[in-house]
Amino acid sequence: MKKVLTAAVLLFLILGSAVAQNKPPTPNAPVAVVAPSDTGAIKSQNILDVKPDASAEPGYATQSNGERAKVQPGNNAPMWRQVGSGVTGYSSLPVSQAPEAGNLIQPFVQYPGFRLTNAGEAWRQVRNNWIIPYGGALLLIVVGAIALFYWRKGSLALHGAETGRQIERFTPFERSAHWANAIAFSILAISGLVMAFGKFFLHPVIGSTLFGWLTYVLKNAHNFAGPLFAVSLLVVMGTFVKDNLPRKEDFTWLVHGGGMLSDHGVASHRFNAGEKLLFWGGVLFLGLIVVGSGLVLDKLLPGLIYERGTMQLAHMIHAVATVLMMAMFLGHIYMGTIGMHGAYKAMKTGYVDETWAKEHHDLWYQDIQAGKIPAQRSQKPVSSQPVQV
Repeated sequence: MKKVLTAAVLLFLILGSAVAQNKPPTPNAPVAVVAPSDTGAIKSQNILDVKPDASAEPGYATQSNGERAKVQPGNNAPMWRQVGSGVTGYSSLPVSQAPEAGNLIQPFVQYPGFRLTNAGEAWRQVRNNWIIPYGGALLLIVVGAIALFYWRKGSLALHGAETGRQIERFTPFERSAHWANAIAFSILAISGLVMAFGKFFLHPVIGSTLFGWLTYVLKNAHNFAGPLFAVSLLVVMGTFVKDNLPRKEDFTWLVHGGGMLSDHGVASHRFNAGEKLLFWGGVLFLGLIVVGSGLVLDKLLPGLIYERGTMQLAHMIHAVATVLMMAMFLGHIYMGTIGMHGAYKAMKTGYVDETWAKEHHDLWYQDIQAGKIPAQRSQKPVSSQPVQV
């Protein structure tokens, strides 16, 4: 019986030893790696923690992957060093369609204020450390200022009683152009805000799955609404440019702040100086920048080589311009809705009361009285004709 037990124990030990020798090492298990030291001893460390060192052995930097594999199997640091330096490899894609297909990583560059890094990492740092925090802060400041103004002043009401006599402020075509542009802008603004800031305020609430589907839908809506915004923006520019030309009375309006902090408005023509600044600065200048950079991001500009650097530059320009545009348009949206009594009705129906025209755009009202501008510019059914001033 003793012999049987002894043989069983020996057999168990032999099998256990064989299994242990054939068992693959765990990912984090320490592996003996040959590394020269002062004593010439072999050091044991995690192979995942091994970092290339040009002084580790003679000719390290010039060794090929094959030579390196003999000393440190699996260490292809020389190849990745070449990839990181911008060396172009082989790609079956045509150069005309994909000029950077042979470059896995953008070359390392030095930007002012940033550590030595590749261009892609520099773009990421600009986006995450500058555009996102400062852009978000600007929008919050504007929203806070509007809320504070509304709390202190409320909606700007008429001082006089409405007469019931209506003046056509916007024709059906003008309102259609404005609403098309406004709807496209709203889609772009909402989708852009979610894609840029959603991970901070929305993702923790709805979770990864729903947030992923939401951003996927909004990204596609953003791409399709962009061309509509571009076309409608050009129509808006052509439609309203004549009445937005600067006039001498605009300076007086600016000096008095449009009468926003007083009980009396400042005389202006059809559009006041604030609306003109919005038109030239927000619609024309920033609008063209946003549209141009957006078309680059959508790859809709013919003849342009869409390299990574081009797309990164277009993204930064697009992001900065859109944040500034949204900050300007927030004030416009406020004044056109709850900020001024009767303003939303003008864009909804096209008409304003005679009292509204007199108090907010007195010079425009005087031109209508003098017959320089008709009170009714579009055809309307006889049953609903407004009373002429």
